[in-house]
Amino acid sequence: MTEQPPPVVPVALVTGADSGIGRAVAARLAQQGMDVGITWHRDREGAEGTASEVRAAGRRAAVRRLDLSDLPDAAAVVDTLAVDLGRVDVLVNCAGTGTSTPFLDLDHTTVRHVIDVDLIGPFLCSQRAARRMIAQGEGGRIVNITSVHEHQPRVGAAPYCAAKGGLGLLTQVMALELSEYGITVNSVAPGEIATPMTGQEDTDVHTADRPGIPLGRPGDAREVASVVAFLAGPESSYTTGASWVVDGGMLRMGPQAGSHLPSGDWRRP
Repeated sequence: MTEQPPPVVPVALVTGADSGIGRAVAARLAQQGMDVGITWHRDREGAEGTASEVRAAGRRAAVRRLDLSDLPDAAAVVDTLAVDLGRVDVLVNCAGTGTSTPFLDLDHTTVRHVIDVDLIGPFLCSQRAARRMIAQGEGGRIVNITSVHEHQPRVGAAPYCAAKGGLGLLTQVMALELSEYGITVNSVAPGEIATPMTGQEDTDVHTADRPGIPLGRPGDAREVASVVAFLAGPESSYTTGASWVVDGGMLRMGPQAGSHLPSGDWRRP
């Protein structure tokens, strides 16, 4: 009797997986049965911690540094990790940055940096991943982590909002163009999530009071990761080109929030 080859283990690449949402996503995808490529920018120790979580779930991990301000060369990390782990089936573009600077005070260097990291970097990484997925001939998944500011503005965050809005529309174009290869592309748009980026690392979200958010608290990174895991898995095979908001109802407030603001403090970043 002919011996059957072992089943192929899917490989996910998660950028910015040294902390926060990226780390939670990497751990969740490992629990879902994927080997995981992990990138970091400043926190190598954090990335190694993420790799330990992946290995504790019985999966392989590979760790590489990624600086998305060094484009276009930085996007080659996708190919490097694909070689490390043998393939790529899922790409999660999670690495990001931002600024809290009034529009009139922004300089070109700051704007260029935020746009490169939050929009151009994911564009180039997705190109490399998609080309490999097409060559493999088995489809794939791309998930772009945007923000509620893919959909709504924020004072003091002009380049961030421009980049995240652009990434949201890029997601839709990619979904159309890559559909013929069986590659789905979606975005996940978090609201306020307790992560280092929001200064809330290790916060118990159930003890934090957020009256302006309908669910009354910030989100936990694992709550975002659960949505990414669905979009990265087989159950989402007919889901593409959509933005999945994970914000506790924040975006639904709209005029309700405006009618209840007690001061003009919102005008300052």
